[in-house]
Amino acid sequence: MVATDAALRRRQRLQPVGGQGDKIFPPTYPGDGRNAQPRHVFERRRRSEGEVWCVLVDSVQSQANRLEEALLGALRDGVAAIPHVVVDFRGKDLTGLTEITSLDAPHRVYDAILRDSTLGGQPFMDSDVGKRIKTGDPGALLEVSPTALLFGSWHSTGEGGGIGAKFARCLVSEIVAIDTPVDEVPNQRTGEIETRTAGRRTGSRIDPLGILRRVEVFKGEKGWDVDKAGAGAKAKEVRPSEINHGNIAPSVQPLGVTCDHVEHMVVISFAALRRLRFGTPEKDSAGRTLLTALGLLAVTEQDARGYALRSRCDLVCDGRAPLELVHADGSTDAVVIDRDGARKLYADALAAATRAGFVFADAPIRLEPQPKLVEIVRRSQELALQDKGGEAGEEE
Repeated sequence: MVATDAALRRRQRLQPVGGQGDKIFPPTYPGDGRNAQPRHVFERRRRSEGEVWCVLVDSVQSQANRLEEALLGALRDGVAAIPHVVVDFRGKDLTGLTEITSLDAPHRVYDAILRDSTLGGQPFMDSDVGKRIKTGDPGALLEVSPTALLFGSWHSTGEGGGIGAKFARCLVSEIVAIDTPVDEVPNQRTGEIETRTAGRRTGSRIDPLGILRRVEVFKGEKGWDVDKAGAGAKAKEVRPSEINHGNIAPSVQPLGVTCDHVEHMVVISFAALRRLRFGTPEKDSAGRTLLTALGLLAVTEQDARGYALRSRCDLVCDGRAPLELVHADGSTDAVVIDRDGARKLYADALAAATRAGFVFADAPIRLEPQPKLVEIVRRSQELALQDKGGEAGEEE
Protein backbone atom coordinates (compact mmCIF):
# COMPACT_ATOMS: atom_id res chain seq x y z
CA MET A 1 0.00 0.00 0.00
CA VAL A 2 2.64 2.50 1.06
CA ALA A 3 4.72 1.83 -2.05
CA THR A 4 2.01 2.24 -4.71
CA ASP A 5 -1.28 3.59 -3.36
CA ALA A 6 -2.40 7.13 -2.51
CA ALA A 7 -3.77 6.98 1.03
CA LEU A 8 -5.83 5.33 3.71
CA ARG A 9 -8.87 7.34 4.76
CA ARG A 10 -12.01 7.08 6.86
CA ARG A 11 -15.08 9.24 7.21
CA GLN A 12 -16.70 8.16 10.46
CA ARG A 13 -20.18 9.49 11.22
CA LEU A 14 -20.71 10.55 14.84
CA GLN A 15 -23.65 11.77 16.92
CA PRO A 16 -23.90 13.48 20.30
CA VAL A 17 -24.03 10.84 23.01
CA GLY A 18 -27.41 12.33 23.99
CA GLY A 19 -28.76 11.51 20.53
CA GLN A 20 -29.29 13.41 17.28
CA GLY A 21 -30.24 17.03 17.90
CA ASP A 22 -28.63 17.21 21.34
CA LYS A 23 -26.61 20.40 21.77
CA ILE A 24 -22.82 20.13 21.71
CA PHE A 25 -20.19 22.75 22.47
CA PRO A 26 -17.36 23.13 19.93
CA PRO A 27 -14.19 25.02 20.93
CA THR A 28 -14.41 28.78 21.20
CA TYR A 29 -11.97 31.29 19.75
CA PRO A 30 -11.46 35.00 20.50
CA GLY A 31 -13.70 37.37 18.57
CA ASP A 32 -12.48 40.49 16.77
CA GLY A 33 -12.05 43.62 18.86
CA ARG A 34 -11.35 44.22 22.51
CA ASN A 35 -14.84 43.47 23.84
CA ALA A 36 -15.84 40.81 21.33
CA GLN A 37 -17.57 37.68 22.55
CA PRO A 38 -15.95 34.24 22.11
CA ARG A 39 -17.19 32.38 19.06
CA HIS A 40 -17.11 29.08 17.23
CA VAL A 41 -15.51 28.59 13.80
CA PHE A 42 -18.18 28.36 11.07
CA GLU A 43 -17.55 27.45 7.43
CA ARG A 44 -19.62 26.87 4.31
CA ARG A 45 -18.56 23.47 2.98
CA ARG A 46 -19.57 21.86 -0.29
CA ARG A 47 -20.91 18.33 0.03
CA SER A 48 -22.83 15.93 -2.16
CA GLU A 49 -26.10 17.39 -0.86
CA GLY A 50 -24.95 20.94 -1.63
CA GLU A 51 -23.39 23.74 0.42
CA VAL A 52 -24.13 23.58 4.15
CA TRP A 53 -23.00 25.45 7.22
CA CYS A 54 -20.48 23.47 9.27
CA VAL A 55 -18.68 24.18 12.53
CA LEU A 56 -15.24 23.00 13.62
CA VAL A 57 -15.55 20.56 16.53
CA ASP A 58 -11.91 19.42 16.77
CA SER A 59 -9.15 21.00 14.70
CA VAL A 60 -6.32 19.19 12.96
CA GLN A 61 -3.91 20.37 15.66
CA SER A 62 -6.22 19.30 18.48
CA GLN A 63 -6.81 15.92 16.87
CA ALA A 64 -3.07 15.33 16.56
CA ASN A 65 -2.75 15.97 20.29
CA ARG A 66 -5.61 13.58 21.07
CA LEU A 67 -4.16 10.85 18.86
CA GLU A 68 -0.80 11.24 20.61
CA GLU A 69 -2.63 11.06 23.94
CA ALA A 70 -4.19 7.77 22.79
CA LEU A 71 -0.74 6.46 21.85
CA LEU A 72 0.63 7.54 25.23
CA GLY A 73 -2.21 5.61 26.86
CA ALA A 74 -1.33 2.49 24.87
CA LEU A 75 2.32 2.94 25.83
CA ARG A 76 1.54 3.28 29.55
CA ASP A 77 -0.83 0.30 29.37
CA GLY A 78 2.10 -1.75 28.09
CA VAL A 79 0.44 -2.76 24.80
CA ALA A 80 2.73 -0.85 22.41
CA ALA A 81 6.44 0.01 22.47
CA ILE A 82 6.61 3.52 21.05
CA PRO A 83 10.00 5.31 20.97
CA HIS A 84 9.81 8.59 22.87
CA VAL A 85 11.68 11.05 25.06
CA VAL A 86 10.85 11.84 28.70
CA VAL A 87 11.71 14.90 30.77
CA ASP A 88 11.72 13.69 34.38
CA PHE A 89 10.52 16.27 36.93
CA ARG A 90 10.20 13.80 39.81
CA GLY A 91 12.02 14.88 42.92
CA LYS A 92 11.93 18.56 41.89
CA ASP A 93 9.19 19.46 44.40
CA LEU A 94 6.81 20.77 41.73
CA THR A 95 3.10 20.41 42.44
CA GLY A 96 1.34 17.89 40.21
CA LEU A 97 4.23 17.56 37.73
CA THR A 98 6.09 14.27 37.31
CA GLU A 99 7.10 14.02 33.65
CA ILE A 100 6.54 15.48 30.18
CA THR A 101 7.09 13.31 27.11
CA SER A 102 7.61 13.96 23.41
CA LEU A 103 4.09 12.55 22.99
CA ASP A 104 2.44 15.32 25.02
CA ALA A 105 4.86 18.25 24.60
CA PRO A 106 3.23 20.85 22.30
CA HIS A 107 6.06 20.84 19.71
CA ARG A 108 6.92 17.18 20.15
CA VAL A 109 10.63 16.34 20.20
CA TYR A 110 11.57 19.93 19.26
CA ASP A 111 9.67 21.49 22.16
CA ALA A 112 11.37 24.02 24.45
CA ILE A 113 10.74 21.73 27.43
CA LEU A 114 13.06 19.14 25.88
CA ARG A 115 15.53 21.71 24.55
CA ASP A 116 15.90 23.16 28.04
CA SER A 117 16.73 19.76 29.52
CA THR A 118 19.94 17.74 29.54
CA LEU A 119 21.08 14.29 28.45
CA GLY A 120 24.25 13.00 30.06
CA GLY A 121 24.97 16.45 31.45
CA GLN A 122 24.73 18.18 28.05
CA PRO A 123 21.86 20.30 26.71
CA PHE A 124 19.65 17.85 24.82
CA MET A 125 20.22 19.42 21.40
CA ASP A 126 24.02 19.31 21.95
CA SER A 127 24.02 15.60 22.80
CA ASP A 128 24.72 12.98 20.14
CA VAL A 129 21.01 12.19 19.85
CA GLY A 130 20.07 15.87 19.77
CA LYS A 131 22.58 16.64 17.03
CA ARG A 132 21.06 13.93 14.82
CA ILE A 133 17.48 15.14 15.17
CA LYS A 134 18.58 18.80 15.00
CA THR A 135 19.80 18.30 11.45
CA GLY A 136 16.46 16.82 10.42
CA ASP A 137 17.62 13.23 9.92
CA PRO A 138 14.35 11.26 9.40
CA GLY A 139 16.04 8.04 10.53
CA ALA A 140 17.01 9.62 13.84
CA LEU A 141 13.48 10.89 14.39
CA LEU A 142 11.99 7.48 13.58
CA GLU A 143 14.25 5.86 16.19
CA VAL A 144 13.77 8.57 18.83
CA SER A 145 10.27 10.01 18.31
CA PRO A 146 8.36 8.73 15.25
CA THR A 147 5.29 10.84 16.05
CA ALA A 148 7.34 13.87 14.98
CA LEU A 149 7.27 12.44 11.44
CA LEU A 150 3.68 11.18 11.53
CA PHE A 151 2.02 14.34 12.92
CA GLY A 152 4.56 16.87 11.66
CA SER A 153 7.24 18.86 13.44
CA TRP A 154 9.47 21.89 13.02
CA HIS A 155 12.68 22.81 14.76
CA SER A 156 11.69 26.47 14.52
CA THR A 157 14.46 27.75 16.79
CA GLY A 158 17.23 25.88 14.99
CA GLU A 159 19.86 27.09 12.58
CA GLY A 160 18.37 29.18 9.78
CA GLY A 161 15.03 29.35 11.52
CA GLY A 162 14.64 25.57 11.48
CA ILE A 163 14.88 25.19 7.69
CA GLY A 164 16.81 21.94 8.02
CA ALA A 165 14.29 20.18 10.27
CA LYS A 166 10.71 20.62 9.10
CA PHE A 167 8.33 17.76 8.40
CA ALA A 168 4.78 18.05 7.09
CA ARG A 169 1.99 15.94 8.56
CA CYS A 170 1.51 12.48 7.09
CA LEU A 171 -1.71 11.97 9.08
CA VAL A 172 -4.49 14.57 9.09
CA SER A 173 -7.55 14.17 11.31
CA GLU A 174 -10.43 16.61 11.84
CA ILE A 175 -13.92 16.54 13.39
CA VAL A 176 -16.64 18.79 11.94
CA ALA A 177 -20.35 19.22 12.72
CA ILE A 178 -22.41 19.11 9.51
CA ASP A 179 -25.53 21.18 8.67
CA THR A 180 -25.56 23.52 11.65
CA PRO A 181 -28.23 26.23 12.10
CA VAL A 182 -26.69 29.71 12.14
CA ASP A 183 -27.75 33.33 12.57
CA GLU A 184 -26.37 35.84 10.08
CA VAL A 185 -26.09 39.14 11.95
CA PRO A 186 -25.03 42.49 10.41
CA ASN A 187 -22.16 44.20 12.22
CA GLN A 188 -23.50 47.52 13.52
CA ARG A 189 -20.18 49.25 12.92
CA THR A 190 -19.05 47.86 9.55
CA GLY A 191 -22.26 46.53 8.06
CA GLU A 192 -20.57 43.19 7.31
CA ILE A 193 -22.55 40.01 7.91
CA GLU A 194 -21.28 37.99 10.87
CA THR A 195 -22.10 34.33 11.38
CA ARG A 196 -23.16 33.18 14.83
CA THR A 197 -24.59 30.00 16.19
CA ALA A 198 -28.33 29.81 16.57
CA GLY A 199 -27.71 28.04 19.89
CA ARG A 200 -27.46 29.79 23.24
CA ARG A 201 -25.63 29.12 26.47
CA THR A 202 -27.07 30.43 29.71
CA GLY A 203 -25.22 31.10 32.93
CA SER A 204 -25.98 32.28 36.47
CA ARG A 205 -25.18 31.58 40.09
CA ILE A 206 -27.24 31.97 43.23
CA ASP A 207 -25.10 32.48 46.34
CA PRO A 208 -26.50 30.37 49.23
CA LEU A 209 -24.96 32.90 51.65
CA GLY A 210 -26.95 35.75 50.12
CA ILE A 211 -23.94 38.09 49.86
CA LEU A 212 -24.95 41.28 48.04
CA ARG A 213 -22.83 43.18 45.54
CA ARG A 214 -23.03 46.43 47.55
CA VAL A 215 -21.00 44.95 50.40
CA GLU A 216 -17.57 46.58 50.49
CA VAL A 217 -14.76 44.12 49.84
CA PHE A 218 -11.05 44.87 49.38
CA LYS A 219 -8.44 42.74 47.64
CA GLY A 220 -4.70 43.17 48.10
CA GLU A 221 -1.43 41.35 48.67
CA LYS A 222 -2.85 39.47 51.69
CA GLY A 223 -5.93 38.33 49.84
CA TRP A 224 -9.35 39.85 50.49
CA ASP A 225 -10.91 41.45 53.53
CA VAL A 226 -13.83 43.69 54.45
CA ASP A 227 -11.25 46.07 55.87
CA LYS A 228 -8.86 47.78 53.45
CA ALA A 229 -5.90 47.52 55.82
CA GLY A 230 -6.58 43.83 56.37
CA ALA A 231 -6.22 43.11 52.64
CA GLY A 232 -2.65 44.37 52.69
CA ALA A 233 -0.69 46.70 50.44
CA LYS A 234 -2.17 47.92 47.15
CA ALA A 235 -5.66 46.89 48.27
CA LYS A 236 -8.49 47.91 45.97
CA GLU A 237 -12.23 47.74 46.37
CA VAL A 238 -13.74 44.94 44.30
CA ARG A 239 -17.16 43.37 43.88
CA PRO A 240 -17.88 40.22 45.93
CA SER A 241 -18.14 38.30 42.64
CA GLU A 242 -14.43 39.02 42.03
CA ILE A 243 -13.58 36.94 45.11
CA ASN A 244 -16.08 34.24 44.06
CA HIS A 245 -18.86 35.25 46.41
CA GLY A 246 -22.28 36.71 45.72
CA ASN A 247 -24.77 36.13 42.95
CA ILE A 248 -23.93 36.15 39.25
CA ALA A 249 -26.70 37.65 37.19
CA PRO A 250 -28.22 35.40 34.51
CA SER A 251 -26.55 35.79 31.12
CA VAL A 252 -27.13 34.47 27.60
CA GLN A 253 -24.35 33.94 25.06
CA PRO A 254 -24.50 32.70 21.45
CA LEU A 255 -22.65 29.43 22.07
CA GLY A 256 -23.37 25.75 21.50
CA VAL A 257 -24.70 24.12 18.32
CA THR A 258 -27.01 21.46 17.05
CA CYS A 259 -26.36 19.64 13.78
CA ASP A 260 -27.52 16.87 11.50
CA HIS A 261 -24.45 14.82 12.41
CA VAL A 262 -20.75 15.07 13.15
CA GLU A 263 -18.06 13.70 10.86
CA HIS A 264 -14.58 12.53 11.79
CA MET A 265 -12.26 12.56 8.77
CA VAL A 266 -8.83 10.95 8.96
CA VAL A 267 -6.31 10.53 6.12
CA ILE A 268 -2.92 8.80 6.18
CA SER A 269 -1.15 10.04 3.06
CA PHE A 270 1.21 7.57 1.41
CA ALA A 271 2.39 10.29 -0.94
CA ALA A 272 3.54 12.30 2.09
CA LEU A 273 5.23 9.24 3.57
CA ARG A 274 7.10 8.59 0.33
CA ARG A 275 8.81 11.97 0.73
CA LEU A 276 10.61 10.54 3.76
CA ARG A 277 13.87 8.80 2.91
CA PHE A 278 15.86 6.72 5.37
CA GLY A 279 18.98 5.78 3.41
CA THR A 280 18.23 2.51 1.59
CA PRO A 281 15.19 1.11 -0.26
CA GLU A 282 14.74 -1.50 2.47
CA LYS A 283 14.81 1.10 5.24
CA ASP A 284 12.55 3.42 3.22
CA SER A 285 9.92 0.68 2.97
CA ALA A 286 10.22 -0.40 6.60
CA GLY A 287 10.19 3.16 8.00
CA ARG A 288 7.16 4.24 5.99
CA THR A 289 5.31 1.05 6.89
CA LEU A 290 6.05 1.58 10.58
CA LEU A 291 4.65 5.11 10.46
CA THR A 292 1.49 3.89 8.74
CA ALA A 293 1.02 1.20 11.37
CA LEU A 294 1.58 3.81 14.09
CA GLY A 295 -1.13 5.99 12.53
CA LEU A 296 -3.59 3.10 12.42
CA LEU A 297 -2.77 2.29 16.03
CA ALA A 298 -3.48 5.90 17.04
CA VAL A 299 -6.85 5.91 15.25
CA THR A 300 -8.05 2.61 16.68
CA GLU A 301 -6.88 3.53 20.20
CA GLN A 302 -8.79 6.82 20.00
CA ASP A 303 -11.89 4.95 18.80
CA ALA A 304 -11.68 2.59 21.77
CA ARG A 305 -11.18 5.42 24.27
CA GLY A 306 -14.15 7.37 22.93
CA TYR A 307 -14.86 10.93 21.86
CA ALA A 308 -15.28 12.87 25.12
CA LEU A 309 -13.73 16.01 23.63
CA ARG A 310 -14.65 18.60 26.26
CA SER A 311 -17.48 19.55 28.62
CA ARG A 312 -20.80 18.99 26.81
CA CYS A 313 -19.09 17.67 23.69
CA ASP A 314 -19.27 13.91 24.12
CA LEU A 315 -19.73 12.02 20.83
CA VAL A 316 -20.37 8.40 19.86
CA CYS A 317 -20.02 6.50 16.57
CA ASP A 318 -23.15 6.30 14.44
CA GLY A 319 -22.40 2.86 13.01
CA ARG A 320 -18.89 1.79 12.12
CA ALA A 321 -17.30 3.13 8.92
CA PRO A 322 -14.55 1.04 7.33
CA LEU A 323 -11.20 2.38 6.32
CA GLU A 324 -10.81 2.95 2.59
CA LEU A 325 -7.65 2.24 0.64
CA VAL A 326 -7.40 4.96 -2.00
CA HIS A 327 -5.56 3.77 -5.11
CA ALA A 328 -3.53 6.05 -7.36
CA ASP A 329 -6.44 6.28 -9.84
CA GLY A 330 -8.89 7.35 -7.10
CA SER A 331 -10.72 4.03 -6.84
CA THR A 332 -11.15 2.59 -3.34
CA ASP A 333 -11.33 -0.70 -1.50
CA ALA A 334 -12.56 -1.29 2.04
CA VAL A 335 -9.98 -2.21 4.68
CA VAL A 336 -11.07 -3.78 7.96
CA ILE A 337 -8.84 -3.61 11.03
CA ASP A 338 -9.76 -3.56 14.71
CA ARG A 339 -7.85 -2.51 17.82
CA ASP A 340 -6.16 -5.87 18.34
CA GLY A 341 -5.27 -6.05 14.67
CA ALA A 342 -3.75 -2.56 14.75
CA ARG A 343 -1.68 -3.46 17.81
CA LYS A 344 -0.33 -6.60 16.14
CA LEU A 345 0.34 -4.76 12.88
CA TYR A 346 2.35 -2.12 14.73
CA ALA A 347 4.37 -4.73 16.65
CA ASP A 348 5.14 -6.57 13.41
CA ALA A 349 6.13 -3.31 11.65
CA LEU A 350 8.43 -2.39 14.54
CA ALA A 351 10.12 -5.77 14.33
CA ALA A 352 10.49 -5.44 10.55
CA ALA A 353 12.02 -1.96 10.94
CA THR A 354 14.54 -3.40 13.41
CA ARG A 355 15.49 -6.10 10.91
CA ALA A 356 15.93 -3.40 8.25
CA GLY A 357 18.59 -1.71 10.36
CA PHE A 358 16.81 0.82 12.59
CA VAL A 359 17.98 0.84 16.22
CA PHE A 360 15.26 1.37 18.81
CA ALA A 361 16.11 1.77 22.48
CA ASP A 362 14.55 -0.66 24.95
CA ALA A 363 13.58 2.27 27.22
CA PRO A 364 12.67 5.90 26.62
CA ILE A 365 15.41 8.52 26.49
CA ARG A 366 15.23 10.24 29.88
CA LEU A 367 16.22 13.88 30.21
CA GLU A 368 16.93 15.98 33.27
CA PRO A 369 15.32 19.44 33.34
CA GLN A 370 17.84 22.23 33.70
CA PRO A 371 17.70 24.11 37.03
CA LYS A 372 16.47 27.27 35.28
CA LEU A 373 13.54 25.33 33.79
CA VAL A 374 12.61 23.90 37.20
CA GLU A 375 12.88 27.37 38.73
CA ILE A 376 10.63 29.07 36.17
CA VAL A 377 7.98 26.39 36.78
CA ARG A 378 8.31 26.78 40.54
CA ARG A 379 7.97 30.56 40.38
CA SER A 380 4.95 30.24 38.10
CA GLN A 381 3.28 27.88 40.55
CA GLU A 382 3.99 30.26 43.43
CA LEU A 383 2.50 33.20 41.52
CA ALA A 384 -0.52 31.12 40.56
CA LEU A 385 -1.17 30.33 44.22
CA GLN A 386 -1.00 34.07 44.94
CA ASP A 387 -3.35 34.78 42.02
CA LYS A 388 -0.66 36.95 40.40
CA GLY A 389 0.33 34.84 37.43
CA GLY A 390 -1.41 36.66 34.59
CA GLU A 391 -1.31 35.38 31.03
CA ALA A 392 1.13 35.74 28.16
CA GLY A 393 0.67 39.08 26.44
CA GLU A 394 -1.60 40.42 29.18
CA GLU A 395 -1.32 44.16 29.82
CA GLU A 396 -0.77 45.26 33.38
